[in-house]
Amino acid sequence: MNFLEKRILADGIVKPGNVLKVDSFLNHQMDIALIEEIAREFRRRFSEKPINKILTIEASGIGIASLVAREFGVPMVFAKKSKSINIDGEFYVAEVESFTHKTINRVIVSKKFLSADDRILIIDDFLANGCALQGLISIVEEAGATVEGIGIVIEKGFQEGGKVIREKGYPLESLAIVESMDAEKGAICFRQQQNMK
Repeated sequence: MNFLEKRILADGIVKPGNVLKVDSFLNHQMDIALIEEIAREFRRRFSEKPINKILTIEASGIGIASLVAREFGVPMVFAKKSKSINIDGEFYVAEVESFTHKTINRVIVSKKFLSADDRILIIDDFLANGCALQGLISIVEEAGATVEGIGIVIEKGFQEGGKVIREKGYPLESLAIVESMDAEKGAICFRQQQNMK
């Protein structure tokens, strides 16, 4: 069992509807020492890739992606969920359905921050049905940039997102893959992985 799985078992809460709450350490209150360890692990896994930019989606991915960007020594860009008056010029757009919030958002990235020269590592906190990830991939591809890798902190392996992304040939690394959850018992079962130190 790796450091992240141990933390999920210790502090994660399983709720009805296949919801895993990790807000006490990952996506509301953040344990920075843990996030730094997560960032180092992503750096280790993607160290051979020529990454020059990190991409995530607001809001939960921003803190994690920031520390990953620091590890790689590259800028981090995040897709915004609405067009604000401080985004000028042209931008890339994708429609993304949120599993957690049951909403559809238009996400945007300014064209001045993504180009065909960019080699992108996409980072996010969760992967469930994969809609957010597919939206980010479509933005990268519309920019003519290259998806060098995808780093996910927690993947719900019992949902289709990870399978779909892997079948499309993208290098996807999830630090913890939840195979099953039981809200009644508060039980979490992880998929066995070989790649974690």
